[in-house]
Amino acid sequence: MTMKNHFELFGLPARFALDEAALDAAYRALQNQVHPDKFASAGDAEKRVALQWATRANEAYQTLRCPLKRAAYLCQLGGVDLQTESNTTMPSAFLMQQMEWREELEDARATADVAMLERIQKQLNKVHKDELDQIQILLDQTGDIAGAAAHIRQLMFLEKFRAEINDTFEYLEA
Repeated sequence: MTMKNHFELFGLPARFALDEAALDAAYRALQNQVHPDKFASAGDAEKRVALQWATRANEAYQTLRCPLKRAAYLCQLGGVDLQTESNTTMPSAFLMQQMEWREELEDARATADVAMLERIQKQLNKVHKDELDQIQILLDQTGDIAGAAAHIRQLMFLEKFRAEINDTFEYLEA
């Protein structure tokens, strides 16, 4: 039962575009085979192997369910390092947009302006979707893994900013 990668583990094509229902079904089927509860009366070695497979299935499932993690994993499979620690180069227009949003977020926090916060979130969600669409094209259609890596790094910034916005909503609602 040796598999090379997460996609093969679930019998899915190694693509960014993913049939989530097929992933969910494959995950449930695999969990039914390897869940440690099924090996309760087995020997220690069998229990350990089942636990390892269940852990691997869980990790693979969590990676493939999350678009950002799935994209990063595809880059890894393609031999492209995202260089998240060392490469923080971003297009100037992207950086300017980030600065504008951050200023607006600070203003929204300071004035408890929920409408402004919702407007920022709407803009951010559109840019986020556009980045996902671009990553899909680069990974699935053109095979430009290095190009996708640059967009994945931008997506990481966007996801962190989304979390900040959500935290601000929670803060203002408290």
